[in-house]
Amino acid sequence: MLINTVVSLIMLFCLSVSTRPAWGQSDHTVSLIEGAKKERRLVWYTAMGASDANLMAEAFKKRYPFVADVEVFRGTAENTLNRILTETRAGKWGFDLAAMTEINILVHHRLISPYVSPEAKAYLKEMKDPGGHWTGIFANYYVLGYNSRLVSEKDAPKGWEDLLDPKWKGNISIDQEEYPGYATLLAAWGREKTEKYMQALARQSIHWKKGHTLIAQLMGAGEFPMAIVYAHRIEEMKKKGAPVDWVNTLNPIVASISGIGLSSKPNHPNAARLFIDFVLSREGQAMIRSFNRVAARSDVEPLAPKLDQTKLKLKAVPVDIGTRYSEYVHEFRRIFGL
Repeated sequence: MLINTVVSLIMLFCLSVSTRPAWGQSDHTVSLIEGAKKERRLVWYTAMGASDANLMAEAFKKRYPFVADVEVFRGTAENTLNRILTETRAGKWGFDLAAMTEINILVHHRLISPYVSPEAKAYLKEMKDPGGHWTGIFANYYVLGYNSRLVSEKDAPKGWEDLLDPKWKGNISIDQEEYPGYATLLAAWGREKTEKYMQALARQSIHWKKGHTLIAQLMGAGEFPMAIVYAHRIEEMKKKGAPVDWVNTLNPIVASISGIGLSSKPNHPNAARLFIDFVLSREGQAMIRSFNRVAARSDVEPLAPKLDQTKLKLKAVPVDIGTRYSEYVHEFRRIFGL
């Protein structure tokens, strides 16, 4: 009788263990895994660099080998966006999820479905969509950079308004398509203050160039002492010995966020959600950081102490940048006579 009782207890214990989630996995994750095992496939459209996107896909497959086929379509932001818009207008939904800075355009066209990953709680509100359609995976910070041989840290401007000092006339370079920055300052400051500021900035004899990386390189070479650049690019150049630095006291610092979101009609919904959770996890964000990107997750150590997002006055590019893009372009070019 005692032996039978012991055997019954052991069987009951084994049964209870077998029905519990795997160690460290929530019921949410276990449910997605079961669904993804049946789907076995995933299609991801992204504007991320090809090598980085492929590394991320391989890491996901290593973690979840039952999703054996991860198809990555990688193009420029414009090409990726146009492909999605063209396909969906024709009634074809080839993508399960998308990742790009222009993801709000997809939200506007109702091509992205709300999905709030359990990982999203580790992200500041500036790094995710209020409606739950996307969460950021990395960000570009538009900041004021300077050549440290030509401008000392003490003399460098501390705020946007300092660029209007007469001594900086002819000494500033800006990308000729700096539309996201213009739109963000409009959202932060309002139209009257922004237009007045931009009109004054236009009188500073700006060096207009194309491409933030090129501008940073020219600044480092001494072609001009200051420029609006990406903060992470300056940190990368500093590590290589370039005489450059950047100002972290701007208010606001414009943050262009690359978000990841779920298709409104995913063919592999469980695998897609599982992939989003993976990219947003600490492991996934550590990979993003290894690509010399500014990881969007708040508890991932930044590339450099100055990039700590909790200590910066960040302002995300407004969500209407997609629907009002031509308006922002027209206003910016009119103000600066481009």
